[in-house]
Amino acid sequence: MKIDLNCDLGESFGVYALGNDEMIMDYVTSVNIACGCHAGDPEIMEKTVELAIKKGVSIGAHPGYPDLQGFGRRDMAMSKEALRASMIYQISALKGFVEIKGGKLQHVKPHGALYNLAAKDYEVARVIAQAIYDIDPSIIFMGLADSEMIRAGNDVGLKVAREVFADRRYTKDKNLVPRNLKGAVIEDVSDSINQCLSIISKHELIDYEGNKLILEGDSICIHGDNAHGIELVSRLRETLKNQSIKIQSLEV
Repeated sequence: MKIDLNCDLGESFGVYALGNDEMIMDYVTSVNIACGCHAGDPEIMEKTVELAIKKGVSIGAHPGYPDLQGFGRRDMAMSKEALRASMIYQISALKGFVEIKGGKLQHVKPHGALYNLAAKDYEVARVIAQAIYDIDPSIIFMGLADSEMIRAGNDVGLKVAREVFADRRYTKDKNLVPRNLKGAVIEDVSDSINQCLSIISKHELIDYEGNKLILEGDSICIHGDNAHGIELVSRLRETLKNQSIKIQSLEV
């Protein structure tokens, strides 16, 4: 058994510092770097890419809605044309930084409200997938496991990576429970680890209402900016190794 561990990083902006980027990179195998529209800026993008390459972790673009004030977590009405242009703009910008530094862009993972919409809306997911393919068909499309993103990526001809979450609860239809609901985020580290082990070893988890779901994943998302993020990822790595589960990036 093997699994990739990913984290959303590069979310600082100007004088505002967010997250534990340097520390979390010691534990994950892939990072999703904000592309300047929901978070980050050109300088932060470049610095985060440099750090990722230095630490030997695989790099993904993390494009979201152009919504700095709302951190990309607010719904936005965008035409297909506007969404496609925004995806090409954001992904290409990060890809440029990665290649200038001698690296390769491994994957693309949408952010926030756009991620949640693309998980349910095939047409939105298809726009994102096609934009990725047009930039570089070798890039992996990372999306919520069993969602419309995985379907769209397969239809377009992309490699896909099924993402599951260590610290989020699921609805019965395998979507993420909205953050504004109590219990949507798993606060107990042991509960998060147990959810990960259940998904990897048994391909199942218990949803928000207590039902058993069948779910498989290729990559586990760790939110490093959560209160217990560093503790979670360090303990998770140790637990996975003790269970003889190989931790490696998607393209290894």
